Amino acid sequence: MNKTKLLVSAFSLFVASISAQENKEKTKELNEVSIVKEKKAVEQKADRTIFEFASQAHLNSGSVLEGMKKLPGLVASDVAGMMYQGKQLDVFMDGRPMNITTNELNAFLEGMPANSVERIEIVTNPGAEFPATSGGAILNIITNKKAKNYLSATYTNSTNITAYDHTRWRTNNSVMLSAKNKLFGWQLNVGQNYGERAMWSDVLKQESGTTTILSDNKTERINRGLYGKTALTFDLGKDRLLLNYDVFYNRNNSFADAMGTRSDNTVFETSDKGSTLNLRQDAVVTYQKRFENKARKLDFRFNYGQNDVDFNLKSYLTDLNVLDNASVQNFFNFKTDYSQPIKLLNEGKISFGGLYEKLFFEASNRGVQNLDYERSTASAYLELQTKWKKFDFTVGGRGENYDITGKTDTKALFPFKQTRFFPNASVQYNFMKQVYFSVNYNKKITLPSTTALNPNNTNYQNPNVGFEGNPQLQPTIFDNYEVKLSAFDYVFIGYNRSIGHNQVVQRITNTGNQTLNTNINVPELVVHNFNFGVPIPYMLFAKGISETTKMMSQGGVNPDKINFMYVYAGRQLHEIPGMDSKPFWIINLMSQIVLPTNIKWVTNFSYITSKGNYYYFVAQKPFNNSLDMSFSKKFLSDQLTVSVNFDDILNSNRSVFQSYNTPLYLSNKNDTRRFGFTLNYKIPTKNKLAKEDPNLLNKEKKEDNGTVIGN
Repeated sequence: MNKTKLLVSAFSLFVASISAQENKEKTKELNEVSIVKEKKAVEQKADRTIFEFASQAHLNSGSVLEGMKKLPGLVASDVAGMMYQGKQLDVFMDGRPMNITTNELNAFLEGMPANSVERIEIVTNPGAEFPATSGGAILNIITNKKAKNYLSATYTNSTNITAYDHTRWRTNNSVMLSAKNKLFGWQLNVGQNYGERAMWSDVLKQESGTTTILSDNKTERINRGLYGKTALTFDLGKDRLLLNYDVFYNRNNSFADAMGTRSDNTVFETSDKGSTLNLRQDAVVTYQKRFENKARKLDFRFNYGQNDVDFNLKSYLTDLNVLDNASVQNFFNFKTDYSQPIKLLNEGKISFGGLYEKLFFEASNRGVQNLDYERSTASAYLELQTKWKKFDFTVGGRGENYDITGKTDTKALFPFKQTRFFPNASVQYNFMKQVYFSVNYNKKITLPSTTALNPNNTNYQNPNVGFEGNPQLQPTIFDNYEVKLSAFDYVFIGYNRSIGHNQVVQRITNTGNQTLNTNINVPELVVHNFNFGVPIPYMLFAKGISETTKMMSQGGVNPDKINFMYVYAGRQLHEIPGMDSKPFWIINLMSQIVLPTNIKWVTNFSYITSKGNYYYFVAQKPFNNSLDMSFSKKFLSDQLTVSVNFDDILNSNRSVFQSYNTPLYLSNKNDTRRFGFTLNYKIPTKNKLAKEDPNLLNKEKKEDNGTVIGN
């Protein structure tokens, strides 16, 4: 009873504090004709969760991938991809699909500095305006910043070191410049990164009471990257023209030493150097038509992207190339969206639009083409939103036509030529402002990524370990169901069920002592996910319930600056036919304490329990188990922010999995225990009347919740 009372009290107190803070901000707006609002670290919306990165020192001190792994509810694993609250994620950047997955995606995010990201939006219930190919959910990495009516500049440096067998350095630097005049606005964001990383991995075979080392690897990696993001915007009366060009260049080297036992019981040793060159380019033209009624919007967008990858693995022992593979991907996309308010019940909105895209992918081995893949998609959608009393209703549908063809060097791919309809619907009951209960359903599809289709090994190889894609993979159809109760952005409890038909999953099998890592289609896979999140103010224990309630009700507390702990827990179960599936729990605790002189101390603890199966991989030990701390403070009238971080303090972040129904055990340990600091300096301006202008980098349509989205 006492525990229940404490939990209810914590919920009520945080609700009261947010309400009081909103009233305080409104008063300030009336008195000073201006408003300064702190960005919330986490926001729960009806269809998405938003994580603020820019001002969160514990998230932006390393790479984007390292920051993402700290998000509550998100699981990023080398063996089974990326999921959020039980839903497979399709990764977007600034509203555009990246069209890469697994190892290639992880390598890209590992080479991208987290301080280049403003926020991450995870759209858990994509509506009809999003491509049906978004699958279960969308992770949208927003790199946009604010442009001002004067020249502004921001410099950021992040430096980290690890000390295992020897010291390794990771550093990145970036500069952001932006300005706006009467004719146009412009923005430039350039940066570089350098990272030394280490990984220790083992593949063991345990059968008949005997353990055999199939592969014992130590890999040293050196990653170097450059990136540039540019933007121009022209105001044409009420309309706006936006031009964007992004380029990312990565040159990654790996040095791997391995030993193991072959099937004939002889021992092998290898020493290899891997080299990966990746050039990714993206160009966008957007025209936004606006009307007298600002709620009417008409947008046109054309997007062209190219992704070139060259991979080479050379043996130091034989001085011969073990692997020599390359691929090139070209992507064209045109879409249009229109929305306007309509009179439907109390109020309503209609949205409709269309999309056509074309993707070409070619892969070659030692200069000989062995995959030619072509995909085209044409689609149209219609969605209605309306309100009636305390209810919000959304219903929509999207029709998509697919034409997928291709061939390997030996035979043609199974063609996929279909037209499908994808409905979506949601009902939300609003108890009061920012407190609601929602029910959602949507049908989606996931097309196999070119990374998974590529028949060539672009990862690593030794006599006992091999990787290859599967060019015959077929699309996956998802039926997604969700119910959620949410209050004031921070508190929620929910359950979702995702049914994947013909789902693509990673599988590791063995023939003797040789193992193969590839992807297969599973006839049906059902993921159940129950989760909740709740903040607990520490003042509840120090001052008691009555005194804390009094302070919060008087508006004397900013909920984003109080000392509190945020508790997240989720239970997932992956049901696969013919498999004795076991659930696992995801636990994340985030503590914020404001020390004297406004030093913010943030502690993050994450933990995923063992014995549950993550697709076909059964965790033998807890994984994603990490204790991280960061301390940050602002100086020079908030122009300079300094933060110090300590990650994986206990050196406990490692993974040990068994590949289901095989004698294979896979263990992996990276040099995750690191120490570092981050500096962010905003060059001050004397123009006190300057005000913010909208985002320039790929600004698209804004929904009622004010977030920038793409489809």
